[in-house]
Amino acid sequence: MSDVETEIDAVESTDVVDNPVEGTAEDGSEAAEEPARSKREQALVNEGEIAADYLEELLDIADLDGDIDTFNEGGRAHVSIVTDADVLVGRDGEVLEALQELARLAVMTETGHRSRLMLDVAGHRERRRKELEVLAKDAIAEVVETGEAVRLAPMNPFERKIVHDVVAAAGLFSESEGEEPRRRVVVLAKS
Repeated sequence: MSDVETEIDAVESTDVVDNPVEGTAEDGSEAAEEPARSKREQALVNEGEIAADYLEELLDIADLDGDIDTFNEGGRAHVSIVTDADVLVGRDGEVLEALQELARLAVMTETGHRSRLMLDVAGHRERRRKELEVLAKDAIAEVVETGEAVRLAPMNPFERKIVHDVVAAAGLFSESEGEEPRRRVVVLAKS
């Protein structure tokens, strides 16, 4: 078991109230969360660095230009390749998805645990997020107007999550139906 995996397991299994940390508030609140949070953050930083190194090697092998940025957000390591090479995105983001899985495998090989790392290439995910938010809002408007469920085109898990979040924020319901890779979101009216 790697040091990072040991740290993550220790962080996940620590009950802050039952296992006080030096400098912890008597009630086990705020101060106890600091060491656990910093260990989690360090593990995410490590994931991003491993993935960035792996992707940098791939870019070198493929003789493609690109700068790699890493950051943590929402409990995930994020890696972004800043490039103008559309070949790294592929049709409908297929190459991007494959690169993300390869980067996750590189992290798992190094750390011994599964990664939820997110990869973006040339801003593709951010552009797609904006498109999906508009699509979700249009579906919401149609459901509110007609009262009928709206079935959207098949999407990958990342895209479905964006739509589900927009629908939930609007106070409606949504669910996924079908099997991968044809799984889709269905937007429903309130019961």
